[in-house]
Parts: sequence; C-alpha cells; structure tokens
Amino acid sequence: MKMTFRWYGESDSIPLSYIKQIQGMTGVVTAVYDVPVGEVWPLETLLAMREHCHREGLEMEVIESVPVHEDIKLGKPTRDKYIEAYRQNIINCGKAGVRCICYNFMPVFDWLRTDLGFRHDDGATSLAYCHKQLMALDPKDLHLPGWDESYTPEELQRLLGEYEGMTHEKLFENLVYFLNAVMPACREADVNLAIHPDDPPWDMFGLPRIICCEADYDRLFAAVPDRHNGITFCTGSLGAGRFNDLVALAGKYADRIYFAHLRQLKYTNDTDFYENGHLTERGDVDIYGIVQALVQNGFDGYVRPDHGRNVWGETGKPGYGLFDRAMGACYLCGLFEAAEKEKKQ
Repeated sequence: MKMTFRWYGESDSIPLSYIKQIQGMTGVVTAVYDVPVGEVWPLETLLAMREHCHREGLEMEVIESVPVHEDIKLGKPTRDKYIEAYRQNIINCGKAGVRCICYNFMPVFDWLRTDLGFRHDDGATSLAYCHKQLMALDPKDLHLPGWDESYTPEELQRLLGEYEGMTHEKLFENLVYFLNAVMPACREADVNLAIHPDDPPWDMFGLPRIICCEADYDRLFAAVPDRHNGITFCTGSLGAGRFNDLVALAGKYADRIYFAHLRQLKYTNDTDFYENGHLTERGDVDIYGIVQALVQNGFDGYVRPDHGRNVWGETGKPGYGLFDRAMGACYLCGLFEAAEKEKKQ
C-alpha cells in the first residue's frame, strides 16, 4: 500500500512541504488543471510537475483525474478524436511515471452535495447531502454547491438536452467502447485505469448512473476483462448506497482496486448523510473492516484519505483541508499496519 494525498497543484493552499510532513505519506495525487477537457496534456507539463514533487521528496504516480469528454459519454460521432487525445494522455502520463489514472463516467455532474459547510456539534464543518433538497431544485435553473460555475446556464441546458433519452444500456455501451479503445495505450504505457463510482450511486435529474454496485462491477469486468481496467474504491460514494456491503466489495475486488478513497459517512435517514472524520466509530462506514478485507485479499494499490472535515478554524476548499485529512492518513496507516501484521501471523 502507498499512502497519498490529493494536491491541486501550485495554486493549492496546502504546500507540498506540509504534505511531506505527514508521517507515512509517499506521494501526491494530482492533475493538469489548465488544459480543456478533451485536449492532450503536454508531456513537458507532466514532467515538470513530477520534478516539482520529487524535489519535495514525494512521488507523482496517480493522476486524478483525466476527465472524459461528454461526447464520449454521449457516443457522438466526434468521440473518436477525443478518445485519441485520451490515449495520448495515457501515454504521456506513463512517460512521466504515472501508474494509475482515476476517472469517472458520470454524465454532466461529478459528485453532488447540497451543503459544503454542514456544521458539526464541535464546530467542525463538512460536506452533506439531502436528497429532498436536491430533488426540489429546478433542472432548468440548477444551482448546486461546488458546481455553480462548472457550466454556464446555457451550456448546462444544452448538455441536459443532449442526454434526453440516454439509457443505462447505451451509456454502458459507450463506456465499453471507450475502454476497448484505450486499453492498448494502457498496456503500452503500463498504466491502470481506475473508474470512480457514481456519487451518489443512483440516477440524478434523469441522467443514468452505471457504476453504483456489485452487479455493475461484475458487468464491467465481464465486458472489458483486461487487467488494466480497474476500480477506484471510494467508500463515500459506494457507502451512500445502503444496498452496498463495502467490506464484501473490498474483499471481492481487492486485486482490481488500484486506488482507494477512504472516507466516513454518517447516515441521517435512508438517503441523507454528512461526512465525518475517518475513524470507524464516527460514522456508518466500517473503515476498519474495509482495510482488513483489502489486506487479507491482496490489495497492493494506492490509498488516500478522502473528504475530511474543516477543523481548527481552517478555511479553504471544503473537504480538502490539511488537518483532518492528515489525521485521517495517520489513522489509515495505523489500520493498514495492524492488518498487515495480522495477516502474517
């Protein structure tokens, strides 16, 4: 296992020198943020980023994410040119020492939350989700926390219109087409693709979501069995679905999990939740059981502490402060150490 930390580049409020001070930390998870979706990331940019990380004693072996252009998800005639750019991005990442690329196949929206500053009794804040509140929004005038600036209102409406009539089956076919087209590049570069589950794992605003549960993973691996086709195991995304047994999933897919996002949720009803600190006792996700299942079944990938609380008056990007994620990383390192020693007994 290699412990990593999400880093948003040189504009991140958290410098690499601070990340290096977290005990057990081996590297950062980052991306190229100033190249439009669907275009090729310059190799020299990736090499410069890697050199910047190496100067601080950190690796850059995981990219999160290389976004998938909406034309690929839609299966439009233009998708092949964007797939070719994606293939080149995989090759360039491999040349820069990247071994794993996280991506998702969610139409239009990435993760969805209704509150970026949910206040805990102790004064900490975190992300939260209320399904009733989200469903009360007008799809023609959407204002979502963290996403208000992702698209102009005109762009959003155009995209939603293009997805009208999109079925789960067709979206899955488009995913398989994409994966079959890029697997040769993954083999050439020796880079694993690790699909992130849909968050939350159910349809949103009439848009199908197809990576939500065990049956979806089984179908994915049956359709594209290449070993470079793998999983980003996000306990927060999968855990939002009460139908998912995360310990069982971690054990079943341990050898296809190339990247693990470990974070905690506390349920407030059948659909709603807020995010909490990483300790197992602080929520409804069995972090301890998940780590045990991963280790016992041969997981040997990358891990990062996912969304944390903002604590001790820290401001900045919600869910991505320094202090709580650093505490989470240390907790996770302790769990992995214990689980690995138990396995050897």
